[in-house]
Amino acid sequence: MGCTEPIAIAYAAAKARAVLGTLPDRLLVEVSGNIIKNVKSVVVPHTGGLRGIPAAAAVGAVAGDPDAELEVISNVTAEEILATAEYLRSVPIEVCCADSAHIFDIQLTAFHGEDSAFVRIVDYHTNVVCVLRNQEVLLEKDCVTQADGLTDRCCLTVEKIVDFAESVELEDIRETLERQISYNMAIAEEGLRGDYGANIGKTVLLHRENDINYVMRAYAAAASDARMNGCELPVVINSGSGNQGITASVPVIVYARHTGKSHEELLRALCVSNLVTTHLKTGIGRLSAYCGAVSAGVGAGAGLAFIKGGRYEMIAHTVVNAVAVTSGIICDGAKASCAAKIAAAVDAGLLGLAMYENGNQFFGGDGIVKKGVENTIATVGKLARFGMEQTDKEIIQLMMEN
Repeated sequence: MGCTEPIAIAYAAAKARAVLGTLPDRLLVEVSGNIIKNVKSVVVPHTGGLRGIPAAAAVGAVAGDPDAELEVISNVTAEEILATAEYLRSVPIEVCCADSAHIFDIQLTAFHGEDSAFVRIVDYHTNVVCVLRNQEVLLEKDCVTQADGLTDRCCLTVEKIVDFAESVELEDIRETLERQISYNMAIAEEGLRGDYGANIGKTVLLHRENDINYVMRAYAAAASDARMNGCELPVVINSGSGNQGITASVPVIVYARHTGKSHEELLRALCVSNLVTTHLKTGIGRLSAYCGAVSAGVGAGAGLAFIKGGRYEMIAHTVVNAVAVTSGIICDGAKASCAAKIAAAVDAGLLGLAMYENGNQFFGGDGIVKKGVENTIATVGKLARFGMEQTDKEIIQLMMEN
């Protein structure tokens, strides 16, 4: 619940308070540049509309449940929201950029008098690698992880993803995907009902209520409108990101319902959309200057191709066509404009699919497009992870200037 980077900070703060055994009277939050980027402008749920690292650390320290991990602040009360605001006013919270080789690094120290507690999270949102109390080591793990911190994904190719989606026993995937359908559509509907951020979803849908291509884009954008602007509904994430979980799933769900596809067809299509998104993100990395919504929009296009009856050839061409369109979109942190980028990313996925349906495609040698879908995906990963490394640093520097 809540944008995942501020929630990870809240989780670290809640864990540090538990180790300290009392409410801290001072906090030091040292984070990598990408954490600063992704927390600076986003509203933290259950804080009364507060934004940024101090708010995330404060609510975690005051009211967080460390056992709930990424739902650490899901049960904050109205009284605790007031207490968080008072804590921010009265307790020093120092934030600084960590000198770290890790793109994802949160180091939080909580103090009370002469006592202290230290919690470090590296590489992904719940990967606690070090816990100290007054320099006593309570937990210490090697920070060296696999490519993205969780699983070996070398088995992923578009062809194998399609084969898996066609053959998997639905009971093996049902629980996760049913939750994704329920949660992500609930926040999309809330985004269209409420007044969140720049209201991108409502804007996309205006006078286009009967055009399914606009409806798909609008629902995905509206879910991000709500999530980026403090909505307290949970989301099932993809590759560490709620926005990516939304983008990969919501357009496919909307289309399946609109066209009367069976629930089995929807679940299998969601396999494709989620795994194609994950496949693209594996080479890119969890955080970078490359907007993650682009990968998820490509995943959505792949899922839509599957639910329309397409298989490997259609899906491979959809992926190549779509990444050629929007791979230049930068990530400048989590905030209201993410919803607009999601609308554009879903549109690129739809365009990539429409191109194939009408006998058109981009060819190897067209810019970064290579011959073959896997070669193109690998190239996008190199562009995002290595080619945009300096871009990422410049984005962070620009964001810290205001």
